[in-house]
Amino acid sequence: MSAAAAGASPDADRPIGVFDSGVGGLSVLNALRAELPHERFVYFADTAHAPYGERGDAFVAKRTTAIARHLVDEHGIKALVVACNTATAAAIHELRAEHPTLPVIGVEPALKPAVALSRTGHIAVIATRVTLESRKFEALHGSLAARARFRIVPCDGLAGAIERADAARVAALCEKYLGAAGRFGDQPGQIDTLVLGCTHYPFIAGELRRWTGDAVRFIDTGAPVAQQTRRLLLNARHLKPEGAGDVLLLSSAAPAALDAAAARWLGGPIECAIHARALHTTPA
Repeated sequence: MSAAAAGASPDADRPIGVFDSGVGGLSVLNALRAELPHERFVYFADTAHAPYGERGDAFVAKRTTAIARHLVDEHGIKALVVACNTATAAAIHELRAEHPTLPVIGVEPALKPAVALSRTGHIAVIATRVTLESRKFEALHGSLAARARFRIVPCDGLAGAIERADAARVAALCEKYLGAAGRFGDQPGQIDTLVLGCTHYPFIAGELRRWTGDAVRFIDTGAPVAQQTRRLLLNARHLKPEGAGDVLLLSSAAPAALDAAAARWLGGPIECAIHARALHTTPA
């Protein structure tokens, strides 16, 4: 049965674009595939310019808008998920202004869910420095500062180490940054909730857990982003109701890093087979 016959718009067969500075957004793609198993996805990793967390806002905004245009013009996407906290903070308003009919879903550190779940009222937030210094984050943090005590930790170099699969560097940086955050645990005064404010960080949850212990809750944005994407597509009658999903991977650099990361980290429903590996594509 076609999408139209099932009550969806003919546009339901178009793919969903997913974009990140590198491989970190694969964590969001995993959540999207679990929530939307029938959908087609085009994932673009701007690996040639990763990580964005060590770039300026103007550069990140320029790259983000260029890649969005590429995904719209070349792949006809029906929605765009900006699976990068830094790009969301730097460019989400520009994307929505430039593509007013395209659903654009961004990510941000999940402070609100953390406040709701924390029992001790002590929460640590780890993210890139650019994300934590953005106006968007400052406004979010300010709106919740009276409801919990936040320990904000900029993690310089961590996303890059994950991108390079440098396990020794990842371990050293986790020790440094989580050691600086404070005492973790479920007792009064201890940090019982850790917000993973970069899409790369869910991939090192095991290493992070070495320093927090098992009592601490980890909060990331993958599932809420996937649920919001479903809501927007359903409201627009663009939800693909049936059929096997698939994924096309694109990269702005040689495909080896993205190909290796996909082999390590892309889980999700087996119906979503990857039908093409990373392509060398660099929007201007």
